[in-house]
Amino acid sequence: MFVQLNDWFPVFLSIRVALIAVTVVLITGLPLARLLSRLEFPGKDVLEALITLPMVLPPSVIGYGLLMIIGKNGLLGHTLAGLGLTLIFTWWAAVLASTVVAFPLMYQSAKGAFLSVDVNYEKAARTLGASEIRIFFTITLPLAWPGILAGVVLSFARAMGEFGATLMVAGNIPGQTQTIPLAIYFAVESGDDGTARTLVAIITVFSFLVIYWVNRWAKKQKF
Repeated sequence: MFVQLNDWFPVFLSIRVALIAVTVVLITGLPLARLLSRLEFPGKDVLEALITLPMVLPPSVIGYGLLMIIGKNGLLGHTLAGLGLTLIFTWWAAVLASTVVAFPLMYQSAKGAFLSVDVNYEKAARTLGASEIRIFFTITLPLAWPGILAGVVLSFARAMGEFGATLMVAGNIPGQTQTIPLAIYFAVESGDDGTARTLVAIITVFSFLVIYWVNRWAKKQKF
């Protein structure tokens, strides 16, 4: 049994959700990781614990927390409802859930990458009159890029595979919010093993190709 044309929706939605989530965590996580990798201040450990908390919390807990925020009675959800907007049970809620669970992976990878950069290179550039922005884009970012790319890949994979929190805030609405993990689970539940096997094969091959490309790229950077 092959996946019908309409059944490809979970594949396209999962890729779209993962791409948007990775873009968000890259834009927000990169500067935050850079900042916290260089600064020391009281309460930093508490802040970093909060940032990485979604990485260890059960997905259902994350989903419940998001419900308290974007649900109809939540602070953000109530505000949006007053504007005639709804976030809960839309594919944007899936993006939010994927972003929350992927952010710690991006942050941790980027922070480790920035810490691995020899600060003497940055100091030398400053003595030559280079601005902080130029130092970041010409020295720090290129040296830290392999670690950052690893964070992007891990974040993308986590966003693609998100299930529990997505189910709670976006639901399983075919043709609207149904991502690959949700489609696989409910296909198995309904006894549609053919669709489940095909979707499993698609996401497995896609994930393999992404990892394979990253490994090949990393090897080329060494030479």
